[in-house]
Amino acid sequence: MDTLIADVKKAEIHCHIEGAVPADLVLRQAAKYGVDTTPFLAEGSYVWSDFTSFLSAYDQTAQLFRTPEDYAALAAGYLTGIAAEGAIYAEIFISPDHARQAGLSPEAYFEGLGEGIMQARQRCGIECRMIVTGIRHFGAEAVEAAALLTARRPHPLITGFGMAGEERCGRARDYARAFDIARDADLGLTVHAGELAGPESVRDALDALRPSRIGHGVRAIDDSGLVARLASEGIILEVCPGSNVKLGVYADWPSHPFERLRQAGVRVTLSSDDPPHFDSSIGHEYAMAAQTWGYDASTLTQFTQTALETAFVDEPTRQKLLGQLG
Repeated sequence: MDTLIADVKKAEIHCHIEGAVPADLVLRQAAKYGVDTTPFLAEGSYVWSDFTSFLSAYDQTAQLFRTPEDYAALAAGYLTGIAAEGAIYAEIFISPDHARQAGLSPEAYFEGLGEGIMQARQRCGIECRMIVTGIRHFGAEAVEAAALLTARRPHPLITGFGMAGEERCGRARDYARAFDIARDADLGLTVHAGELAGPESVRDALDALRPSRIGHGVRAIDDSGLVARLASEGIILEVCPGSNVKLGVYADWPSHPFERLRQAGVRVTLSSDDPPHFDSSIGHEYAMAAQTWGYDASTLTQFTQTALETAFVDEPTRQKLLGQLG
């Protein structure tokens, strides 16, 4: 990472913690539990060919984390890693459904992640909050159950609710009750849309679920009216260009609509999504954006500022973080 990128303070608000497991940690966890990683890992890299097989690799990796200590190590490792790249804040998407499938209670899951977050804060000062996600392809009832769990505020670092998974499953309105529950609990709201599905996915999410942020949302570029709406309503897009390119949503970085969305007045941020799956990191995303579109340090810092302004965090912490941007 060159000096310009290294010196820019960064914030990552779209990263799935189970998708942030580096290959060497996968191997250690697999050895610990006697699991064969051949179906989803080869020569130090994840193996998948499309979004469906990517989800399978993701799910199999999640099965290797079975104790609070496992999750504490994962969260601490991820956060200290991005802090070394200049990140001062992160929000991680967490999935109690995946924890249950691995035999871990939600409470133990939250405890482990919280411990890892505190360890990273003590080591390098990075702040982090958790966003509980309902998994769309698990069905509306499962997403509603995740919302009910989140609304009880089971851990002080849980500040948001969202929905991830296969966005081509169901209609946005099927999940409206879950988002109403989370909204009534005064949680920050975000939803994955406009990644593999087109602009109608973003529009439906805005109309039925009313989030302040959209995960990805890049396919909105195909509808000029929707782009204008995003800009006028100040909706934040959690954009992950490296992920979009690796999954074939766009052929390469130059063809990605990040800069066109920015020029249209849409508030955009940069994140890495599931970094080891996509050979990325938050530092890599900032570096590639600078290389592709010629951004200077000031422009890159604007993306960090946007992320912090829309972060699901208390105001004193927000102002403290903004104060670090200089």
